Amino acid sequence: MSETQNNTDESKQVVLIIDDSKDVHRLLKARLRQEDLDFASAETGEEGISMAAERCPSLILLDLDMPGLDGYEVLRRLKDAKATRDVPVIILSGLQGAHDKVTAFDLGAVDYVTKPFDLAELRARVRSSLKLNQLVRMLAQRAQIDGLTGLWNRAAFDRRWSEEYSRAARHGHPLSLVLLDIDHFKSINDTFGHPAGDAVLIGLAKLLTRELRSNDVACRYGGEEFAVIMPDTGTNAARQTCERLRVALESVVWPRHPERKVTMSIGCVGCDQVPSVPAERWLELVDQNLYAGKRSGRNRVTAASLEEALGMKIAV
Repeated sequence: MSETQNNTDESKQVVLIIDDSKDVHRLLKARLRQEDLDFASAETGEEGISMAAERCPSLILLDLDMPGLDGYEVLRRLKDAKATRDVPVIILSGLQGAHDKVTAFDLGAVDYVTKPFDLAELRARVRSSLKLNQLVRMLAQRAQIDGLTGLWNRAAFDRRWSEEYSRAARHGHPLSLVLLDIDHFKSINDTFGHPAGDAVLIGLAKLLTRELRSNDVACRYGGEEFAVIMPDTGTNAARQTCERLRVALESVVWPRHPERKVTMSIGCVGCDQVPSVPAERWLELVDQNLYAGKRSGRNRVTAASLEEALGMKIAV
């Protein structure tokens, strides 16, 4: 499973250098070339803020004394922005006063290196900050993973749904949302025991991971209910994918109960262009489709476009 990757090269961590001196850029890139890093360069504060939001680097090396927007204001804006607030910033500055250092740390810098700097020391501090940032990201990611299935959890779904909805609304890209609910799941637990129920949840999670595209976002929504966000996917394509998933689950033979088939009901609402309802309303419409399918006999896909769902024209 992979969440959206922010760095342009997944094999390298991005270090953004914000400094008005071209010589500093050349020196840092030359001295840190052994660290297997991908460098981005900005020579003004405004450019640095824009590039940080675009590239979401693993580390920022920031000069304080720059014309126009100085390093303090750049640091303040970076820490105020949701997209960059968690990116570690090391200050590289010729200012050596205690007040300058305290101000930088108060604004959120993780380290402060004075110029002229010792390059061996700088390399060590860069390595330390990158390692710490990597550990923090790993912990944050694990906090959003469901412990049983290994899929993203509800908190991760809420975040990604908001992001993908905003992207679709901004750029007019297709987007579909799916809710899946295992039919009669309680009877599986009651008849065959909770280990059998857990095996079904894990099996469905594996099926979703295998059958969905890498950019689809599969989550355990809660209990026996799962959600799938399908970026750049219109209603018809989403409907076809849902039907494939439904058939695949129905065909599974379960070792603990080979005679008992497991089915699921699926609700889907897609949009081919710009969404016409808020994200929360869209989710409600998907939920309505899901339960319409359950009331109609279960083991079926109930899919509609946003327009159809709003007009109560549910396609089964």
